[in-house]
Amino acid sequence: MQKTFDAILKDGIEVNPTKGKTKELSGVLLKLTNPLGRLSRTEGKGTIYSCLGELLWYLSGSNSLAQIQYYLKNYHQYSDDNKTIFGAYGPKLFGIEGKFQNIINSLKKGPETRKAVIQLFSNSDIQTSHKDVPCTCVLQFMIRNEKLHLYTCMRSNDAYKGLPHDVFSFTMLQELAARKLGIPIGEYSHYVTSLHIYIEDLEKIKLYQKEGWQEKIFMPEMPNGDQTENVLRLLKQERELRLNNEIASARHTEDYWNDLTSLLQIFNISKNNNCDSRLTQITSSIKNNELKIFAARKIGSSQANGGNFVYL
Repeated sequence: MQKTFDAILKDGIEVNPTKGKTKELSGVLLKLTNPLGRLSRTEGKGTIYSCLGELLWYLSGSNSLAQIQYYLKNYHQYSDDNKTIFGAYGPKLFGIEGKFQNIINSLKKGPETRKAVIQLFSNSDIQTSHKDVPCTCVLQFMIRNEKLHLYTCMRSNDAYKGLPHDVFSFTMLQELAARKLGIPIGEYSHYVTSLHIYIEDLEKIKLYQKEGWQEKIFMPEMPNGDQTENVLRLLKQERELRLNNEIASARHTEDYWNDLTSLLQIFNISKNNNCDSRLTQITSSIKNNELKIFAARKIGSSQANGGNFVYL
């Protein structure tokens, strides 16, 4: 992120598209040699909760505004009807006509295929005016050297607000696909035609830059094998927390998924301004040390603001 912001601030040109003035670099390729390094511990962009919420929104196949707004409160500005998001990725990935399972089947049938592509943006998206259309054009999955690589192509990407979420969600999808296929994950490549920052975010970006270089955080690896059952259980737990503020279903058997459930619980308790002993108890139950640090920071942010929730 530091290098990306530095490059845009130094070499970006000023452009004034529909959503406001930006500084832009065109034709940018970003690469993660290890997609598990999808997180940052920075104070300014430690967005694990909203990243996880957006990922689960995709996995549920939903275009519901209420679901994503639970994690990103300003998302209503992208809704045409205050109920749904036209450009939501979930329906195209995991909805009735979702393509995710199709690419798994394609790669199982022909491991060297170049046709394992999910198209998210199409010409039909701009035939009429909408407040939000997909920024991602395609996701292409390829098996090379017995590893699953993912190549993302985006027409437009907000480097400050959107990029951390996109990298998190897409590399998680890459890892889920690799587990279904029973092979290791390879590299993640993220191509953007217009990589930009909005002028209105410049002060926030400067504060981020002043934090200095932050170490890359590696998430733990998912358990081996197809993780569909665990994903469905996590989606059920997320829905229970979001709608009823408690989990009624059984916990997972693997620490990996229980840790993600715990993060959702901490988010829910903090969002509802409940700074009780459960926060400390849930945080102590998290097995992965890196994720536990994010949880501890959430407790500190909530307490420092008198119980008022801070979006991270």
